[in-house]
Amino acid sequence: MSSISLAQVYTRALYGMDAPLVTVEVCLAAGLPGFNMVGLPQAGVREAKDRVRSAIMASGYLFPKAKKITINLAPADLPKHGARYDLAIAIGILVADKQLSSAKVESREFFGELTLNGDLRSVLGVLPAVLACRDEGREAVIPLDNAPEASILKQQQCVAAISLRDVVSHLQGPHGLPYIKYQEPHVDLEPFGDVADVIGQEQAKRALLLAAMGGHHLLFVGPPGTGKTMLAQRLLGLLPHLAEQEGLEVAAVRSISNATEQPQHWQQRCVRAPHHSCSAAALVGGGSPPRPGEISLAHRSILFLDELPEFQRHVLDSLREPLESGHVTISRAGYQAQFPAKFQLVCALNPSPCGQFDGTLASARSSPEQIMRYLGKLSGPLLDRIDMQVDVPRQPEVLAQREVAQPPLTSLWRQQVASARKVQLARQGCLNVELKPSQLAEHCCLSDADHQFLVQAIERLQLSHRAYHRTLRLARTIADAAQASEIQRSHLAESLSYRALDRLLQQLQQL
Repeated sequence: MSSISLAQVYTRALYGMDAPLVTVEVCLAAGLPGFNMVGLPQAGVREAKDRVRSAIMASGYLFPKAKKITINLAPADLPKHGARYDLAIAIGILVADKQLSSAKVESREFFGELTLNGDLRSVLGVLPAVLACRDEGREAVIPLDNAPEASILKQQQCVAAISLRDVVSHLQGPHGLPYIKYQEPHVDLEPFGDVADVIGQEQAKRALLLAAMGGHHLLFVGPPGTGKTMLAQRLLGLLPHLAEQEGLEVAAVRSISNATEQPQHWQQRCVRAPHHSCSAAALVGGGSPPRPGEISLAHRSILFLDELPEFQRHVLDSLREPLESGHVTISRAGYQAQFPAKFQLVCALNPSPCGQFDGTLASARSSPEQIMRYLGKLSGPLLDRIDMQVDVPRQPEVLAQREVAQPPLTSLWRQQVASARKVQLARQGCLNVELKPSQLAEHCCLSDADHQFLVQAIERLQLSHRAYHRTLRLARTIADAAQASEIQRSHLAESLSYRALDRLLQQLQQL
C-alpha cells in the first residue's frame, strides 16, 4: 500500500464583493510524477503549477519531483480565477512534504501571486479577504504591495511579506513579521476649489446646497461656459467625509477594481466622471468574472455625467434600476455578483446640439425637430429619477461687472450641510432622498390646501407619481434648510421651480 501525505491551507476567492473561504488540499502520493489541479480552476489558476514549482526551487526549498501532486481547491463548485492562490498552493506543498509544520498554517490564510524567483506580487480584492479573515480570527499573510490596502484596518491581524522565503521564515519563527500598522485617513476638504469660484448663478448654487443637504440627484441645463462643470465638481467639497463603515465599503470596491492608488484617502468621497463614449458594461459593471463599473466606484460619492445627451440611450437607461435600489447585480452563466451603487447623480447638458437656446429660434442654429431629437435620448423614466433640473443661463450682466475677490463659501456651507444631515438622521434615520413612500406621510405631512396645491401643480406639469414623491422629498430638504419643522407652500413652490428641462420641452412643443 503506497503512502500519501496530506495538507490543508486556507485562502479566499473573489466573488463579487464577497471573499468565500477556499481550502487548498494538497496530496503527495507515490506513483508516476505529475502535478494535477482540480476544483474548477480557470486558466490563470491552472498555470500556477509552473510558477509554484519554479518559486519553491528558486527560494532554496525542495520540490517533490518524484511524487504525484494533486491540488484540490474546495469547494469544487466555486469558480477560481487569477493567480491569488499561488502562495497558498506553495505553502500547502511544503507542509505536505514535511518541510513546514501543519500547526503553523492552521490559524492563517495566504494570498499572493508568485514570480518565478519566489517574490510575491499583489492581487486584486485583498481588503474583502482580509476583513473576512479577521472576522474568522485568523492571521492573513499578504504581499507587501497590498499592505497599504490592509493598513486602513484598526484591528490588525495581517502581515506583509516580500517573498516566499519571507513567509516560510515567518512561519518557522521565532521572530515573525510584524502586523501592518494602521494608517490614519487623510481627507482633502476642497479638492476642486471653493463654491465662490463660480461667478453669479445664485439659483444653481442654491440647488447645489440643497443637493448636498438631502443627497438629491441634480441636472444642470445651460449653454457652454456657464459653470455647469465647476458647480458639479464643487459639490464634493460640501459633503461630509465618510463614516468608518461607509469608508470600508468604498475601499472594498476600490480594492477589487485595482483603484487604490491613494489608500490613505479611504474616507474621502470622489467624483467619477466617465466619458460619454463609455459602454453600459463600463458604467454598471461587467466582464468575466464580473467587475464593478463606474456607478459602483462612485458608491457613497458623486457620478458626474457631462454632455448627457451624448451618451447612448441604452447606457443611460441602465442607470434606472441602480438609482432606485442602490446596488447593481451582474449575472453570468452560473455566476452572479452584486455590487453596491448608492451614488449621487449629477448631470449637465446643453439645451440644443449647437449649445444655445433661450426659447426662441433666433438664438439657436438647430430646428425644434433637431433639438427634440437631441433631447430625446433622455428617457422619461430616467428624468423621473432626477430630483432637480436647474437652469444655468448666460449672465451678461455678471460679465459686465469687474471681478472682485469673493469670500469663501464652501467651509460655511459644509457646516450647514452637516447640520441639516444631522437633523435628518435624528428624525428618520436616513437622508431625505432615501425616504420610502411609506415614510412620506409621517415626515412630509402637508395641510389639505398645500396638498391640493401640489396635486394641481403635478397635473399641470404632467409629472408622474415618482416625481410627486421626489418633489415632496426635496421640499422636506428645503424646509430643513430653513429650519422649519413642517413643509410650507413656499417650500413646495421652490421644489417645483427646479424643473428647467420640463419647461424647455414645453417651449419646444409650442414652436
